[in-house]
Amino acid sequence: MKVLIVDDEELIREVIKEYCINEGYEVVEAENGLDAIEIIKTDDIDFLILDIMMPKLDGYSTLREIRNYKKIPTLMLSARKEEYDKLLGFDLGIDDYLTKPFSPKELIARIKAIAKRVGVLPTESYQYGDLYIDTMGHYVTIKGKEVKLTPKEYELLIYLIQNENIALSREVLLSKIWGYDFYGDDRTIDTHIKMLRNSLGAYRDCIVTVRGMGYKFVCQKL
Repeated sequence: MKVLIVDDEELIREVIKEYCINEGYEVVEAENGLDAIEIIKTDDIDFLILDIMMPKLDGYSTLREIRNYKKIPTLMLSARKEEYDKLLGFDLGIDDYLTKPFSPKELIARIKAIAKRVGVLPTESYQYGDLYIDTMGHYVTIKGKEVKLTPKEYELLIYLIQNENIALSREVLLSKIWGYDFYGDDRTIDTHIKMLRNSLGAYRDCIVTVRGMGYKFVCQKL
């Protein structure tokens, strides 16, 4: 999940960023509303944390403009506790409102609750027969026995599962798992898919080759 933190106070951004990264979220920052709008136009943001009182453009005006481009789950922050401010935020379509000062742990809990409710966060576990994947515990088991995967094999498996039944090209898999600046070729994907299939044993056929394109994950859920 990619989170955009919009706040003119650098210290607050840093605290939120640290806790978000600890949860495995990717973080993008903006110190004012105008910068946030430009980021929203060009970046694929999944979640918005937005302060109200900011220079150049306040949070309300920023959100109104953002809504012209896309609807993103939003948690609004403010030092103001008046009911009017909260109601105006909800009228604009925010998902939650948190007043400053706040507990970073509470912030993360609210982010998770919103993200799960709107379907942004992936499921924490998956099960296909005797194949079990726990994304929180970061492990995979078959018939209760842990399957030893390399970090890239694990990332590849999770990405395939999160896009179940969707054909993914080798180029997409390379960019998502290895990054846009990776200079490998298609053989990198094919080699790791072969290794992953060997690791999955009886469930190797859940990774289906899409001729001339790439791969997809197709498996019967429990």
